Amino acid sequence: MTTENTNTRSLSDEEKKEMLMILQAEQAEGIDKSKENYRKIAQAGISQWVRDFKAGNIKLSTVEDLKKLIELDIELQKHDDI
Repeated sequence: MTTENTNTRSLSDEEKKEMLMILQAEQAEGIDKSKENYRKIAQAGISQWVRDFKAGNIKLSTVEDLKKLIELDIELQKHDDI
């Protein structure tokens, strides 16, 4: 009867640090991509709001929507510097 070797090698501290750095880099890349997509959505919303405003479809009582889009875009830009 033969038994299969089930021993596994533990990772060294250096290997663990390297794997953690890779994981963190992948996560940061994913966050950056999401922020880029959110900024595109916010910018498209701002552009649409301006077009609708110029066409007379939006009255000054709805400026709050534009303000929120601009604040969102600014907030997303702030985190680009980090």
